[in-house]
Order: sequence, then C-alpha cells, then structure tokens
Amino acid sequence: MKKKEQLKIVIALVVFLFIGKIQAQDVERSRPEHWEGLVFGGRLMDRFLPMPAMGELSHDTWGAKAVKPRYIQNGIEDTTWSYWGGNILKDANGKYHQYLCRWREDSEKGHMEWPRSEVVHAVSESSMGPFTPKEVIGKGHNPEVYKLKDGRYFIYVNGGGYLSASLDGPWEYQKFTFDQRERAIVDHVTNNTFAQREDGSYLMVCRGGEVYFSESGLPPYYQVSEKSTYPPYEGHYEDPVVWRTNIQYHMVVNDWMGRIAYYLRSKDGINWKEDTGEAYMPGIARYENGQVEDWYKFERMKVLQDEYGRAYQVNFAVADTIKKQDKGSDSHSSKNIGIPFTVGRLLTVLNKEKVDASTKSIEVLIKSEKNFNAHKDLDLKSLRFGASEEVNYGRGSKIKKTIKLENDLVLVFNAKGNGLTKENFTGKLLGKTKNGKLLFGYARLPWVNYKMQALSAKFPVLNGVSKHNWKVEIEVQNFGQVYSEPSKMKIEYLKEGTWKELIKGIVPILAPFEKTMLTFNARKFAERDDTARVRVTILQEDQNSSVLEGNIIVR
Repeated sequence: MKKKEQLKIVIALVVFLFIGKIQAQDVERSRPEHWEGLVFGGRLMDRFLPMPAMGELSHDTWGAKAVKPRYIQNGIEDTTWSYWGGNILKDANGKYHQYLCRWREDSEKGHMEWPRSEVVHAVSESSMGPFTPKEVIGKGHNPEVYKLKDGRYFIYVNGGGYLSASLDGPWEYQKFTFDQRERAIVDHVTNNTFAQREDGSYLMVCRGGEVYFSESGLPPYYQVSEKSTYPPYEGHYEDPVVWRTNIQYHMVVNDWMGRIAYYLRSKDGINWKEDTGEAYMPGIARYENGQVEDWYKFERMKVLQDEYGRAYQVNFAVADTIKKQDKGSDSHSSKNIGIPFTVGRLLTVLNKEKVDASTKSIEVLIKSEKNFNAHKDLDLKSLRFGASEEVNYGRGSKIKKTIKLENDLVLVFNAKGNGLTKENFTGKLLGKTKNGKLLFGYARLPWVNYKMQALSAKFPVLNGVSKHNWKVEIEVQNFGQVYSEPSKMKIEYLKEGTWKELIKGIVPILAPFEKTMLTFNARKFAERDDTARVRVTILQEDQNSSVLEGNIIVR
C-alpha cells in the first residue's frame, strides 16, 4: 500500500473517531477510589424506588426500543411536544402543579429547538401524573417554580422569570438580575436552582456552582461564594438542584457528558461537603412489576418535598437518544417522568454534650409516622449511626439497647466507632427495615450551630490622600440569618511572592443582609494605576473564614 493511501486511511480513521466522539456526547468516567466498599444506602442513588404501573403498557408511541413499551401516563408526554425540566408544587387542595418547558416535536431542529422553548403549566390529581397542560405562560427554558415568603410565586427561567400571586396566574414576566459582587463566574448564571432558608430568604446555586442569596427571593441575587461548590472531579457540570430539609441543605449536580451525578450536603448553603457514591445515572427507571425504561439521558432533576422538606419524589427530563440525533418529525423525543424516593426518618440526637472520645453512648430518638412504626419496623441489628463517612461503608456505632416511648423509640448506640468530628454537622442512621427495605435518616448534632453569620466583603478601593498614605474603603455585608458578631478582618497585598499586611480591623455587628462601608488609612505600597494583588480575610468563629483574593487597580 502506498504512503499516500495509508495517510488517507489514517485521516479517515481520525475523522471517524472524532465525529463519533462528538456524536456520542458521553464519556466513561472513572469513579473516585474512596467510593469503593459502599454498602446499600451509602449512595443517594440507592434511594430511588420502583415506580407504580400506570394504566396499560403502550407500544404505539415514540421512542427507541429501550423505552418501549412503556407507561405513557407517568409524568407528561405526547406526540406533538417535546417536554423538558420542571418541578412540582402541591396546592392546599391536594392538586399537583408542574411548570415545564416544551417545544414542538416537528420543529426542523428537533431537540435543538430548545432555545425557543415555552413554559407551560400542567396539572394532575397525582404527583406521578399524568399531567395535563392547562396554560402556556410564556417564553423560557429550564423553569423552576418556588413560593416566596410573602406568599407569591416565582417561576425562574433562563434570563428571566414570571411572578404571580397564585399558582394559576396571571403571570408577569421580568428580567432576572444578579450581582456577582466582583467575584468570578465559572459558567453562565443560568440553570439556576433555589431553596428557601428558615427566615424566608433564598439560596440560589447557578450552573457553575456559585452560591447567591436574596432576602426576598426575588432578583437581584447576590453572589457570596468565591469559587464553585462542585466536587473536584473531571466533568461537564450543569443542572444543579438544591433543597432544604429540617436538617440540612442538599444539592445534586449532573455531569451531562459522563451521565453521572454527584451529591453534596451543607449546613448553611455556602460550604458544601461531597457525599459518597453516584447520585443518579441511567438505569433508575424501573417499575414495581419489573418493567424497565432504559432512558439514554436523565437530566434536570427536581424534587417534590413534604412538610419537613424531605424529598419523596424525584422528577427528571428524559430523552431516548443523543440530543443531536433527535430530529423533527422522527421517532425520538423527550418527556418528564416521576420516580418515588425513599424518605429519611425523623431523628433527634438526645445527647446534650458534644460526642468525643469519652462518650459511652449516643441516644437517638426515631419517630413513628404514617406507614412507619418505630416499635415494629426496624431491623435493629442492621442499624449503624455516626458520621456518614463511617456508616456509608457499613461501619459506625452499633445498637446497644432500645427504650420504648408511647409511639416513638430511643435507639441507644455504643458510641465506639461513630466517627463524628468537627467536620460533621449531622449524624446518619443507616440500616434496613424488617422487610429488607432501605432505612436511613439524618440528625442534627445539638452542639452544632446551624444559623450563623455569613460575612462577605467586596474588594477594597485604594485612594491616594497624600504622598505616602491611602484611604482604604471596603464594603462588607452579612448574608447570614442572624446578627453577626464583631469579627476580625485583614487586607493583605502580594509583594515579591509574599503576602504583607496592609490593614487589619473589626467588622461591626451587622443585621442579616445589612452592609457597611469601612474606612481605614494605610501606607502606600504601589503607584496610581498599578495592578495590585490583594486578599481580604474575615475570621468567623466556628466556621470557615471568608476569603476574597484577586487583582485591583490602584486609584
């Protein structure tokens, strides 16, 4: 074979592999080594339950072989529209309202018509569906609806949102605004997700993983985090979802190219801790009768919450094939499905003193609820309690005895092996029921403070007031839910690879969302219009310091 022909073959092979990689739109991700050895219940993915059969199996519908036949009454689908995203709220009368986006299935661009989505309000008597479109609200993609502390509702969409006094509208469109507060943005401030805090204010996480807050829940939202909160693994992250229970904050973020999602938890919504194992991946859509729908894509995870904030159902946008292979008027499309989710049990740690090496026993109250009897349903020998880093691997404290109350039960654990350290803000219970089903729950630790200050500074402004001195002005704001304590702050500058102190001072007491402008005098270390590398550090007792670092222009 001539060299010219060999070269043509090599080029053709490279092109084939390159195009194939693009069309595949996915890659295999290696799992972190520390995920090895997880027991059942150690992953969020273990909480997905089989779906109830709904109506008759349908062969006469769109979709690849892997998703046919299927129960088309689960969620929402039809042959005219492709549906995507959307979360559910339950009204006072027990009706379920879902706000999704959609585009015509016969659009020339197929799935790639999504930038021209419209938001639709759909309703159902069941959380699992089928949902019926009730009204078109307006333009928009990736909606998420939430209730404001003043009782109104806001539907976020990329770039804007809709405001109404009622779940049934009328809806008024407005631009979505935010203030990054001189901080870097990892990705676009889109695909935003929201969780209400105890005081009614709102936490937001955007596509890049940065954290924002709003006192009212309406825009503008203010950035607080200095970097992404996502886990430090290779991935193309998007579609975060956050929610708050009576215990803690939860977040799941999807690596769309790796088709794997990750799970994180937080006590304050600012500092996040990775939890072990896959949050979800293809293969979770199975029915109680054994029927399986092997959807190619699971994206836009949303949760339906009970009165304690616990997720009891998860909804996904699902697609039967690679997005770019879904063309208009073909046999492919997308829809929304619901999957039941295992609910964590209600737990209270009764120990008042901090658990340490001298602690002999840990007492945990577990409450009975509808469909759960704490006296009768527990497989006591299977139970483990302690840090999630321990119980997720089958370790942790073992049960020593129980104390029956009228309806509830006190579980007394031998404290040995609990694994709780200052890094833990919850304890986790993991085990099984007597019929072999997953049982888990999180409990707050009585010695941990969950509502704390959250001081956050902007970059200092340096103005020359004399030949040798500057006036240093810096804005500091409290994004916590409580009044702050007087807190030490220092501003440093980088010179010849070494951080040198410019000023130090005290941030005064600030009410939630209150801000102040602090003024100091300092010696000059650069000339006007120079670029300086500075670092602002605010020390906060019993929590992470607030640190902002970057370049500024000297005035």
